[in-house]
Amino acid sequence: MKNNKIIKLLVVDDDPNIRLNLKDILGDDGYEVKGVGTLNKAEIEINNNFYNVVILDIKLPDGEGINLLKEIKKINKDIIVIMFTGFASLESSIAVLNEGAFAYFQKPVNMDELRIIIKKGLNMQKLALDNIRLLAELKELSMKDPLTGLYNYRYLRERLFAEFKRSKRYGLSLTIIMIDIGYFKSINDIYGHQYGDLILKEFSRWLSDSVRINDIVIRYGGEEFLLILPDTDEKGAITFGERQLEQLNEKVFDSKGKKIKLKLSMGISSYPENGVNTESTHLNSADQALREAKDKGGNNLCVYRGVSKIEVNNIMEKTGKDNIAKLKEKLYKMKNRVNQTLLESIYAFARAMEAKDYYTSEHAECMISIVIQIGKELKLTPKEIEDIKHAATLHDLGKIGVPDRILHKRAKLTKKEYEQIKKHPQVGAEIIRCVHFLEGVVPAVLYHHERYDGKGYCNGLKGKDIPLGARIVSVADVYQALISDRPYRKAFTEYEAMKIIKEGINTQFDPDVVKSFIVTIEKQKKKGKGICKKES
Repeated sequence: MKNNKIIKLLVVDDDPNIRLNLKDILGDDGYEVKGVGTLNKAEIEINNNFYNVVILDIKLPDGEGINLLKEIKKINKDIIVIMFTGFASLESSIAVLNEGAFAYFQKPVNMDELRIIIKKGLNMQKLALDNIRLLAELKELSMKDPLTGLYNYRYLRERLFAEFKRSKRYGLSLTIIMIDIGYFKSINDIYGHQYGDLILKEFSRWLSDSVRINDIVIRYGGEEFLLILPDTDEKGAITFGERQLEQLNEKVFDSKGKKIKLKLSMGISSYPENGVNTESTHLNSADQALREAKDKGGNNLCVYRGVSKIEVNNIMEKTGKDNIAKLKEKLYKMKNRVNQTLLESIYAFARAMEAKDYYTSEHAECMISIVIQIGKELKLTPKEIEDIKHAATLHDLGKIGVPDRILHKRAKLTKKEYEQIKKHPQVGAEIIRCVHFLEGVVPAVLYHHERYDGKGYCNGLKGKDIPLGARIVSVADVYQALISDRPYRKAFTEYEAMKIIKEGINTQFDPDVVKSFIVTIEKQKKKGKGICKKES
């Protein structure tokens, strides 16, 4: 029997005569056969070598063969396992077949039958392994751009997620460079799309040859490309990008034909320097930087500039009016950036404010969970729910203008200090008022300290005159504050907090909102969850 690939068999039996006979007979059929007499030796062999077939006695000196069968199937379910026993029973036959044995023989074994079973098993194994290989090849092809052979957008999403997770876990840098070939449409218009495709192929080869072996080159779409540079900080990425632009000035594509020169725009986003905290915002940041580079014309490189942790800390160093002025100036400069990027920047200040005012970092997350569930119970639209989600995060943003000595004061506030605290809804609303896509959030931030009986602040609104979003945020804010430790008291229990909320119906709180809140709590309890579990 001739095989291009050696087929390896392992015989596990405590009878040396059986091992020797099988080695001689099956060896003549062209198989490479090895025999061992114990489970321990068999485990060593299987962990260190691949065997196509394992012929295994069900009873061995150091244990049961069925236990080794289970381990083999965990290691590789495609290994063919044939069981032997000198004491066959219906129960043992069913047991080993249920655990994945391919066949079951009683000793003495009919060798012709064994040979047939081995060949049948090997044919099925080959088919299974071929299918695995073909599926792997298909997956690889599905992640490759058919024109350039580079990885495509589908691969980008998987790889960027993995690289970003790795960078966050080990504190490593990760940079994205997004690249656009300028005025490429003119090449297609003048010379045709077929010629344009040839230039794209040549450019892809040039780009691939310019990166390190662990860098990833991706065709993002059309004439846009993307580089993932692991272990590369912003400074290193800028050096690389500037070198590429310089080399491109001398590079001629289709040098034997029409001698095409290209201009590139590059957008750079680096983790952790640029303050991005997810792979999506990382990608959006590179895209935003690319747009800025394109606006400046060809052969330009721009680095994304969002709100970094350093900038947040710098603005938060001082208190009062200086904070407000700095934050408004920063937001004004960023007003033309994409909504998500701007929102992330505003959230960075809200989170910093949260850390200053409360001893729990879960305050905003808990409030978001509460307002979402109340909103659903009240059958609000998706846009209305989205607005109250933002309001739950940003409702205390105005406290950025309150000095730390007042925020952290353990004693009772003076009248003057309390008046300063009461201004924070108006300050917060003023800060986000200039952000057009947050216009629906402003009322909830501005009026979240109004009371249903009209005795709240800042405007003394009453009943249904208070915007619904503000009435919802008010309940969520008070409940979460009650169940949290504060500088001047310990947290209330959930039962105590709910009792206080109910006592505030028609005075502090809207009865319909509280009713919906109670319903959501009961629903969560039935599911065995707390009200402050994160929403998916």
